[in-house]
Amino acid sequence: MFFVDTLEIQGLGNRSYLAGGPEAAIAVDPPRDIDRVVTATARRGVRIAYVAETHVHNDYVTGGLELARVTGARYLVPAGADVSFARTPVADGDTVTVDGQLTVRALSTPGHTPHHTSYVLEENGHGVAAFTGGSLLIGTVGRTDLVEPRLTESLARDQHRSAHRLAGSLDDDVQVLPTHGFGSFCSSEQAAGDSTTIGAERKENDALTLDVETFVSRLLTGLEDIPAYYVHMGPVNAAGPDPVDLTPPQQAGPEQIAARLASGEWVVDLRDRTAFAAGHLAGSYNFEGDGRLATYLAWLIPWGKPVTLLGESPEQVADAQRELARVGIDRPAAAASGGPSDWARGADEVASFPRAGFDELRAALTGDEVPVVLDVRRDSERARGYVGGSVHIPVHELHGRLAEVPPGVVWVHCATGMRATIAASVLDAAGRSVVVIDDEFASPAAERLTVVPAG
Repeated sequence: MFFVDTLEIQGLGNRSYLAGGPEAAIAVDPPRDIDRVVTATARRGVRIAYVAETHVHNDYVTGGLELARVTGARYLVPAGADVSFARTPVADGDTVTVDGQLTVRALSTPGHTPHHTSYVLEENGHGVAAFTGGSLLIGTVGRTDLVEPRLTESLARDQHRSAHRLAGSLDDDVQVLPTHGFGSFCSSEQAAGDSTTIGAERKENDALTLDVETFVSRLLTGLEDIPAYYVHMGPVNAAGPDPVDLTPPQQAGPEQIAARLASGEWVVDLRDRTAFAAGHLAGSYNFEGDGRLATYLAWLIPWGKPVTLLGESPEQVADAQRELARVGIDRPAAAASGGPSDWARGADEVASFPRAGFDELRAALTGDEVPVVLDVRRDSERARGYVGGSVHIPVHELHGRLAEVPPGVVWVHCATGMRATIAASVLDAAGRSVVVIDDEFASPAAERLTVVPAG
């Protein structure tokens, strides 16, 4: 009898897996914070015999190398991956025995990367699950433009071929267990649903229902912006990441925080956007700890810039530190817990800005002083409709394009309010007057203001 445990990495939109039998298991695409995997293993009462990577990851720092060191497991890495550490290179068709009649077979599935490899879990010689990494996802596939722009189209063709290879060699009831697709920017589209099988994908997945030319054209047309920090992840993983250090950072008082702000460091407030808007340390940025902290902070911050974390509690800071370590922001320069009155030297260092909805924006647009409306969604979102007369600067570009925001009070919106508050905090720190639209762009109030492009 076998088991498969799923480890959700929600902030990054990924999953890792632990699969095995009564005594031994294999860990697939483990996160940087390997204690989660070790805890899952202890809960099962098994040892980790193998650690497997489907590919050299571009969106997070792997914990695979360290997990293999700690547990003594063999580290399986696709043979075509150019890495600088000792590992067991895996080629197409290679098989390892995990526990008794439970084996794992490597299946070459290039596309997401040139060396991408899927792993088929087999019990008594029958496939029961496929760890597909960034190959076949739920209703979609992994994007093919993360390695080298000139390879994007050829890898898209490989991706189509690999999807057909998986579907052609596995039974309908085999579970498809991807690493990406749950909000990850490694997915070419966002997954619809939480689980799937080979049979379901045969019916729904474009890679399996469309001819190769139509599939490639549709895939290339739908590719989104690449988070800026991705360029650092591949090299770190290929070199072999250092062990993660999650010990608490240095604690900072008001004077130290002020000095860090004055020196140009990033001071990040982890509280929810409602609390931040109501009162925050002037000059700080808001990246909600319960939002997509790692993705958006790592995307916006100049790489290597020191970060000080402000949270409501030490636990909130610790959670954020763990999430940031997954994308290579290893050690916060400092941290503090509490609220604005604990972080500021005086009341004059506490700032705020108003929150509003699209109904309030509509009223403001009919007033004597027309506000600046700033849309910080991605290009693909704006292409489906936008507020008439609004300025468009995606949130991940705003820090470098502040001079393009017209003078006046700036009303900022995104799709739900999270990215709008990030943007509002950046503008507020730069001395601009802002109103954050903490509202759904899909609401009827927004629809009354929306221009839908022709075609």
